[in-house]
Amino acid sequence: MTSAVLVTGGAGYIGSHVALELLDAGRRVVVIDDLSTGNRALVPKGAAFQQGDIADEALVANLIADNQVDAIMHFAGSIIVPESVAEPLKYYLNNTGKTRALIATALGAGVRRFIFSSTATIYGNPDEVPIPETAALRPINPYGASKLMSEMMLRDVAAVNAFDYCILRYFNVAGADPGGRSGQSSGEGATHLIKVAAQAALGKRPSVSIFGDDYPTHDGTGVRDYIHVSDLAAAHVKALDALVAAPGRSHTLNCGYGRGSSVLDVLASVERVAGVKLHTLQAPRRAGDPATLVADSRLIRDRLDWEPRFDDLDLIVRHALDWERGMAQAPAA
Repeated sequence: MTSAVLVTGGAGYIGSHVALELLDAGRRVVVIDDLSTGNRALVPKGAAFQQGDIADEALVANLIADNQVDAIMHFAGSIIVPESVAEPLKYYLNNTGKTRALIATALGAGVRRFIFSSTATIYGNPDEVPIPETAALRPINPYGASKLMSEMMLRDVAAVNAFDYCILRYFNVAGADPGGRSGQSSGEGATHLIKVAAQAALGKRPSVSIFGDDYPTHDGTGVRDYIHVSDLAAAHVKALDALVAAPGRSHTLNCGYGRGSSVLDVLASVERVAGVKLHTLQAPRRAGDPATLVADSRLIRDRLDWEPRFDDLDLIVRHALDWERGMAQAPAA
């Protein structure tokens, strides 16, 4: 049996795309997901699946042993910034406590490669834009703080063990698999702007709320670096290749394109691609939202020889709309 990659949260948006990318690269994939927010239908057919909690150390240890897992890609967790402000302990349990348990299981089972799904939210309100990996880490919400603590655990564990990691700090992930195999399926609970705007463009919701119009940006709305989910997935496979090629070397890398789009820029793109006029509502700023998050992406391009294929906002929007249309036509699960 060839070795496998364990993908936690592989029934979710990003995890399912990475599982597809791994399978496309000829790797064997095992997915674990408790399906609290994930969708079983998004797990690729070529991947083995186990429903369960990543903090169940006996379950995960058996999965690792039974499948000869030699690397873990960790996506399981909670990701909604305003919710983290309202329910901080949920985030410190799901994102920090359970990551600690997963790292302990990996160490006990002899897994020495770990790729971690982190976030640009750990930078808080940055002093410089684009943001380099060396910027001060000052999260302004529990979501970012919970991810930063997990980064610190990885660093400290690697300092005293044969354990290599790659931390990938995501900026705003959007779009869907160009082949229609996966996408974002959060339904009415969606909070990501492009997902919400695509739903509104297709009549699945009546309007799009603009949270804040008084930020210090070119049009007063929040600016984000939108990265296509398939480009992000490819970065994970490249990260694993880098860990295999150079044992003893770990990496912390931004995942973005190095340019930002405001909320109004995104809504204009959705209107342009969908050919409709969106109904928008003005709303107050959301708690924990910084004004601008744009990546300095030079390091990931250099370290991983990573070049994005879908660096175009209209293309990202088009793939999101295509997926949303397909969801409307698919039978209920």
